[in-house]
Amino acid sequence: MSEQSNAYARAGVDTAAGDLAVDLMRAAVARTHGPEVVGGVGGFAGLFDASALLGYRRPLLASSTDGVGTKVAIAQAIDTHDTIGQDLVAMVVDDIVVVGARPLFMTDYIACGRLVPERIAAIVAGIARACEATGTALVGGETAEHPGLLGADEYDVAGAAVGVVEADALLGPERVGDGDVVLAMAASGLHSNGFSLVRRILRDRGIGYGDHSEELGAAYGEALLEPTALYTAPLLAVLDDPELSGAIHSLSHVTGGGIAANLARVLPAGAWVELDRSAWSPLPVFRHLAQLGGHTLEGVESAWNLGIGMFAVVEADRAAAVAARLSALGVATWTAGAISTAPRELEGFEQGAKGVDGGAVRLVGSYAGS
Repeated sequence: MSEQSNAYARAGVDTAAGDLAVDLMRAAVARTHGPEVVGGVGGFAGLFDASALLGYRRPLLASSTDGVGTKVAIAQAIDTHDTIGQDLVAMVVDDIVVVGARPLFMTDYIACGRLVPERIAAIVAGIARACEATGTALVGGETAEHPGLLGADEYDVAGAAVGVVEADALLGPERVGDGDVVLAMAASGLHSNGFSLVRRILRDRGIGYGDHSEELGAAYGEALLEPTALYTAPLLAVLDDPELSGAIHSLSHVTGGGIAANLARVLPAGAWVELDRSAWSPLPVFRHLAQLGGHTLEGVESAWNLGIGMFAVVEADRAAAVAARLSALGVATWTAGAISTAPRELEGFEQGAKGVDGGAVRLVGSYAGS
């Protein structure tokens, strides 16, 4: 080892461990590569052959970046790291499909206090599996060791992706009209939002992540790490189906901000919808955590998805066909409401979100099973 490498190692940065991590993840990453990826893994920049875009009339590039929030703290606490990667891809790539875009490629960034090759490889293997499932090439990434800034077993993950959509196929509020049906797609669990509230509830009750929950049928940590559902592949299958072409008008990924706010972002100003809570029963994990924290389910609608991971606003005449196709592709789907543009008082509605002057949404009734 050179004198310079020795000095860096004494400062807490292990470049040899970084090289080993790359070797361990190389095969998983390579499985996401098609002929469009040029140069493989390890270059200063990932290369993607964009020749296929020449076939588009007016290609629009869609980009998204995100992380998985404080869910990583649970993965670290129980030393389980192979699912966080799917969470990252879901949070990034499923935002791209919301506008109707097909994901092209993704990069990731992992910052850690101490580089443990096997841990980093497990995270990246999860990213690669989810990229493969969504048709996204993982073209590069970076692992940075930050001793003194992060604890030895602490890390955070982030990612960015790019997709493409034909301009005249772009989904959004401008396509939504009176009478459109709102379809809800089932979540797999908490996904990757609201974990600050989850962690506080468990901390206040003195519950450890290794403690077994009779209600959840597993240790708390295991149940909470259920990976975020991936919606990109089934949604693209519907969007590509000639018989369902144009049926989907807008999509909403239910992430930070909860149910109503995220749907309101993809509705036009002046449109409103009341979502019927009786159309679904929140998963046991939501019921149990709300009870532990002394909350009603209605009181956590702005923090947790409560069992809905994605919304589709769909042409009324083909809503049943879209729901049936998604269900056949493994995504449980049901009708949650219908859009109206009739004038009305909107007190009590969530209107727009995150700077978007969108439509208005509120939830009504009681949850099934309550």
